[in-house]
Amino acid sequence: MKKMKRETILPAALVLALFAGLFILERVLPASSTLFVVLKKGAIYALVAASMNLLNGFTGLFSLGQAGFMLIGAYTYAVFTIPAEMKPVVYQYYDHAIGFTLPVPVAILLAGVMAALFAALIGLPVLKLKSDYLAIATLGFAEIIRAVIQYDKLGPITNGSNMLKSYPKFSSVLFPFTVAGVCIAIILLLINSSYGRVFKAIRDDEIAAEAMGVNLFRHKELAFAISSFFAGISGALLAMFQSTVQASAFKSSMTYEILLIVVIGGIGSISGSVIASFLFVACSEWWLRFLDTEMFIGSFQVPFLRSGFRMVVFSVVIMVMVLFYRKGIMGDRELFQKRRDNKAKGVR
Repeated sequence: MKKMKRETILPAALVLALFAGLFILERVLPASSTLFVVLKKGAIYALVAASMNLLNGFTGLFSLGQAGFMLIGAYTYAVFTIPAEMKPVVYQYYDHAIGFTLPVPVAILLAGVMAALFAALIGLPVLKLKSDYLAIATLGFAEIIRAVIQYDKLGPITNGSNMLKSYPKFSSVLFPFTVAGVCIAIILLLINSSYGRVFKAIRDDEIAAEAMGVNLFRHKELAFAISSFFAGISGALLAMFQSTVQASAFKSSMTYEILLIVVIGGIGSISGSVIASFLFVACSEWWLRFLDTEMFIGSFQVPFLRSGFRMVVFSVVIMVMVLFYRKGIMGDRELFQKRRDNKAKGVR
């Protein structure tokens, strides 16, 4: 009983301390602070990385379609939340087909549902494939959906290749943290449920799982849809963060970034994905920014420091991480699980 209480109290205390710290920071630092940019984007990437880890790390399905599902979620949210009076301005080249506006919470949920529905349809033929073939098929889907959304005939809904804007955004860092936190908590509950154990069984040995009576296709389809649902929600949050949505921004490189976060954090660790998300965003958006600025010491110009050098150094750091920490920051363990295991072994 004491152990169960400790397992519950420690994460709850950490979450409360985190939100209290964010609440204080918002009243101390200016809204334009880079720290808030990192925290907002980090929370969004933590959610999409956790959703990808659910599929790749816990079910063993190598999917590269995350950017496509985020795109569906982002467009669903934007299309259904643009105020009626702003639609003629946004859809200046088309006669807008959606004449009503949904509340923000409903639109965010709808974004996840639409992504899950597309995943369920795509999964019917795609989930019969395995390994690299599945990855190529899902990556192809992401590219196809990006091209379809920009199709001129769909302009009255998607605004074609033009951007969507003037929809509600979030100003407080507490909003993305709350939405992402609730979603990640649901993912953790799912992983620790009977469904989560089935997903892990499929990952470890499909033949043995099927011999035990597991319906492989049904559970793969379920994992694919659930992962895409949370990717759609993260897409809606990303749309709110960026203030505008344009399909051309959701390239395959976005999926590779998310996959990299999962690998750095540890395939099979949700807390690892969360930690790696904030480290990735902080390095790429904040800590290494000075490398893109030319620097002089007297009349001597420091070599290499110029636009683009930040990404070179960032790539080297990532290579070092992958080479020397092949299991990632957390491996396949969760934050408090690792602490308990270390304590059991006598590690202080």
